[in-house]
Order: sequence, then structure tokens, then C-alpha cells
Amino acid sequence: MTDSKPLSGKLALVTGASRGIGAATAEALAREGAHVILVARTAKALEEVEDRIHAAGGSATIAPLDLTDDEAIGKLGAAVSERWGALDVLVLNAAMLGSLTPVEHIDPKEYSRILTLNVGSNQALIAAFDQMLRKAERADVIGVTSSVGHEPRAFWGAYGSSKAALENLLGAYADETEHTGRIRVQIVDPGATRTRMRQLAFPGEEPESVKPPEAVAEFILQRLSSDATTGELVRAEA
Repeated sequence: MTDSKPLSGKLALVTGASRGIGAATAEALAREGAHVILVARTAKALEEVEDRIHAAGGSATIAPLDLTDDEAIGKLGAAVSERWGALDVLVLNAAMLGSLTPVEHIDPKEYSRILTLNVGSNQALIAAFDQMLRKAERADVIGVTSSVGHEPRAFWGAYGSSKAALENLLGAYADETEHTGRIRVQIVDPGATRTRMRQLAFPGEEPESVKPPEAVAEFILQRLSSDATTGELVRAEA
């Protein structure tokens, strides 16, 4: 009997997969037939996501990892490449908010950590998986950004500048790989979403007033099956 799920036989990797948008996206990808590699720091939280995927009839592999460790990312890339031939979907979701503060008060050490996770680790992931993406019949790279990456806002300078850098990095990768006809890069601004990061940024906001992470996951699924061109920046409207 033929499996009619659209992502059957495909391999996806999602960072920040232990909760929020990352977890919801991983579960959605698995539901559609993809085998999903779940990447985040906390093994226990990843195991909970993996259990939900398996309970729903999907398949996943956990990869507990500190994404600020370039060497660890390289080892992950080598291990995944040895087991699987190609990577069909790479979702770059993991990020750190940091403190919301005036630019002149940004803590240098915290800013360095923000830039390392929000920008540097994504470059390291692209470097580690570029060859696997090129081996796919058609690969999608989804980078999760924020409106403050292209619309500067007071007190959001540290986080916003990291997302601006990520958007530029992904745009450059889209331009560099467009000629292959195999890799499509999409930059997704999820908009207001019910996540832990949102709660930290807006502690007085009623969580039910914004859309759940599952809505963004469904938007990402739709983008995978769309005829979007590489390098597009789109907002996931409710």
C-alpha cells in the first residue's frame, strides 16, 4: 500500500524543537510523513516531543545539542550524513531573546551569546548540512525571524540586530544556491505567537490573545508545498 503522506521518505531537522514553534513544527512535519531530527539542549524535553510524535504514528530521532558549540554541530552533520543520504528540510528556529534594554546598556557578554546562537549557529548548521541539502531532489531551508529584524524597535536592539543579520545571511545563501535549482530558502516571521519567548517579552499579555505555535507550524507546512521562490521573507498571519 502506498503511503500518501506528502513528506513520506523525507528527512527534516528542526532546531529549538523542545517547545514552542520548533516542537509544533517538528510534530507537523512528522505527521506528514517526514522522519524528524529534533535538536535542542534539553534531552528530557526532546524526549517528550519524540514520544508525542511516536504516539501519533510518526518517527523522530532526538539530538540533544548545545548549538553554540560549532564542533558539536559539525559532529552532528557528520553523523546524520553517515546515516542518511540527503536532508530535505532544515528548520532554523532556535533563538535567544536576551534582555530588552537601550542599546547603550546592552551587556557585551549577553550580546555575544545572542549573536552566537541566533546567527553563528545557523551559519554553522548550513555549513554542516549544505552537502546533504544539495543531494536532496528539492530541499527547503526555513529560517525563523522576527519583525524586529526588519522593523527596528526601541529596547530590542540586541535581539533585532541578530535577526537582521540572520535574514541577511539567509538571503545571501538563497542567492548563492539559486542556480542549483535544488535549494529553496524561506524566511518566516511568525508574528505574535504563544511561546515562552513571547511571555518573557510581554509578561502582561494574555496568552490566549495570540495564536498558538501550531498555527505557525501549519503555515510552514503550507510554505513547503507552495510555489514560493527562494529568498522570500513572509509573515505568518493568524
